[in-house]
Amino acid sequence: MKETYLAFDLGAESGRAVAGTFDDGRLSIEELHRFPNRPGRMRKTLFWDFPALLSEIKEGLVAFSRKFDRPPAGISCDSWGVDFGLLDARGDLLGNPVHYRDSRTVGMDERVFSRVSKEDLYRCTGTQYMPLNTLFQIESLVASASPQWEAAERFLHMADLVNYFLSGSQVVESSLASTSHLYDALKRTWAIDLIRRLGYAEKKFPEIVPSGTRVGTLDEEIVSDLGLPASYRNTPIIAALSHDTAAAVAAVPADPATRWAYLSSGTWSLLGLELEEPILTNEVLGENFTNEGGAEGTVRFLKNIMGLWILQECRRVWESERGEELDYATLATLAVESGPSQSFIDPDYPEFLPPGDMPKRIRDYCRRTGQPIPQDIGAVARVVLESLSLKYRHNLEVLERLTGGVKIEVLHIVGGGGKNRFLNQTVADVLGIPVVVGPTEATAAGNLVTQAVAMNKVGGLWEGRKIVAASLPIERFDPDPRRDWDSVYRKYLSLVS
Repeated sequence: MKETYLAFDLGAESGRAVAGTFDDGRLSIEELHRFPNRPGRMRKTLFWDFPALLSEIKEGLVAFSRKFDRPPAGISCDSWGVDFGLLDARGDLLGNPVHYRDSRTVGMDERVFSRVSKEDLYRCTGTQYMPLNTLFQIESLVASASPQWEAAERFLHMADLVNYFLSGSQVVESSLASTSHLYDALKRTWAIDLIRRLGYAEKKFPEIVPSGTRVGTLDEEIVSDLGLPASYRNTPIIAALSHDTAAAVAAVPADPATRWAYLSSGTWSLLGLELEEPILTNEVLGENFTNEGGAEGTVRFLKNIMGLWILQECRRVWESERGEELDYATLATLAVESGPSQSFIDPDYPEFLPPGDMPKRIRDYCRRTGQPIPQDIGAVARVVLESLSLKYRHNLEVLERLTGGVKIEVLHIVGGGGKNRFLNQTVADVLGIPVVVGPTEATAAGNLVTQAVAMNKVGGLWEGRKIVAASLPIERFDPDPRRDWDSVYRKYLSLVS
């Protein structure tokens, strides 16, 4: 029997409503509605426009009802991590969620580390230090005596905030909670002792539920307001895998007999392995790797790397200067035509984190480090893409060392960044191993598969991966030995060290 689920996938640049139909061991995916996700600045604060996002999600529900003659078998939302909204005692949203790139977290790490050492924090949470983490955002609210924080009854991370407005259930799914820097990696719950040491009110931390938990049904008021059929009132709302990378990893079409790693390629690049237990050693802390929740209790042991954000900001600046659209395919073509790069950047350099004139920052970086300065669009794009590939190689080598010297045989790239074929080939060349790309809609696929598992229509994680591998486009890139990437890599290492 055919069953169709609805996944809402929220990204830093855009969101989408995706229908997924399971039929005889195969999955077909159809995008029903795509919309921009544009943050806005009010006075000095950078916000997400949550009412606009919720309005677009309702449009996605309407689009589903127009396309299908039956309600979804389930609905779930996934999003990026760390950011959250605050709810008062009535369940009303206390203002728009603040963007992780906002400056409010500046100096908050020093306040936290004056009360809890970085080592103690890591041994408890296993979370990679990033100044934008939920922990430091909450600390900024406490430090500023925020009236919103004082009035808040609960906070909910972004995807679970959407699931709440769809169902009324105030819970956080475990994969999203694990990005907060306030989640106990071993106990798989909130780090209550840590929360008490930091002086945060425990009542504000909602219940954590495992991935694939049915949390309620579609709110009757939404059904009525949108004019949906009455049968929609029984539609399950599922906390599938609320963190987008967790959902993407669940859809990796891997062979369990191979030693594989994954790269979730998008605004951020997340490079890692799937493990059964976290690794909480000082060596891992020193390399700033993270342990985050995955499907069925697995651990995503990974490194967050500044990803295609740098190229996205370059593109925004170039489009503004040129007064016309400049798509990513054109940027890749210009990068190829510019020839091999003579300069490189460290993508994780702090000045590349906030929005701004990214082409100028790249040129300034090259000038400060005594490298040739890329002038045209193609040369700058080539610097970004080759530098990302070299960064991946470095972190893959560290990953292999931290996990006992296991040699990775294949890298799976999932996510929208997999559409950049030039980057895919460069990654294969730099790493010297095959790269398997796809599905590009891995996040939506993982969301849909986890919903089907929750509804007992798919047998589990690996059965879901087999379905993905049999259903969705996948492409393999083998290394091209014509360029001496070993010498380029040595140059890169000497630069970023």
